[in-house]
Amino acid sequence: MTKERWLSDLRRFVADSHVKIDEPLHLHTLTKMGGPADIFVAPTNEDETAYTVKYAFENEVPLLMLGNGSNMVVRDGGVRGIVLNLKSLNEIRIDGLGVYAQGGANIKEVSKAAASHTLTGFEFACGIPGSVGGAMAMNAGAYGGEIKDIIVQATVLTREGEKFVLSKEELEMDYRKSVITKKGYYVLSAEFNLERGDQNVIDAKMADLTHQRESKQPLEFPSAGSVFKRPPGNFAGKLIQESGLQGKGFGGAEVSMKHAGFIVNKNNATANDYIQTINMVKSAVREKFGIDLELEVKIVGDDTV
Repeated sequence: MTKERWLSDLRRFVADSHVKIDEPLHLHTLTKMGGPADIFVAPTNEDETAYTVKYAFENEVPLLMLGNGSNMVVRDGGVRGIVLNLKSLNEIRIDGLGVYAQGGANIKEVSKAAASHTLTGFEFACGIPGSVGGAMAMNAGAYGGEIKDIIVQATVLTREGEKFVLSKEELEMDYRKSVITKKGYYVLSAEFNLERGDQNVIDAKMADLTHQRESKQPLEFPSAGSVFKRPPGNFAGKLIQESGLQGKGFGGAEVSMKHAGFIVNKNNATANDYIQTINMVKSAVREKFGIDLELEVKIVGDDTV
């Protein structure tokens, strides 16, 4: 089957404007890098999502879930098959101490919505740039908080397009992983439970965390966020800094001078520039400290179309 056939088939169930062929993925990643997707689908509801997933499975079409592209490097050749983006599934609801959010909602916006209802427990996520689905898959965390601290349950799709609910225990959340990544599930929505707080305290904490993030992270340049997982008993940024790598890189990619744990797209970097810089960092840290840094970002796609 050709991508033109996939396009035609998917448009039978998903609105024409939400299914595109050869869509440039640099338009959908925070690194501002990445080649074209054969087919790009942005469904408007859960039924369209389930249909797309089931179609890909039944026709053996590769399928990649792309949140807001905050934790992903897409190679310059782009992605073969279907790229599924849930950006239109972004509903957020507050009911008492409960927070409901669809998989495509921005986790920062969920944090802000909770704060606006005087709910505490979600402040840690006010600076995380990912989607709810991505945050769930990776058990996103910052400043002492993690998704697993507040999650109640999630509604997911299997690769076969079957929908079911997973409890907190069934989600098996650990440091930067979950059953979602293990089984290849797709997150449709999540439900969280928070506590009633003091508005002044919540606002002050949000402001402090925002200041810490803006003062320490290189937000002025596109990036994939923190590139490496934290090694046991150490910090990736510290190891990279002590290896003298800040300001170094390939092409338009560079290890940030502001935070060594970030590699930034400083000057129209290609994905190849970015990946070469990642490999340089891994090699230098291994040589100096004998530590193999593990990627937190996901590298996907082909080198050439």
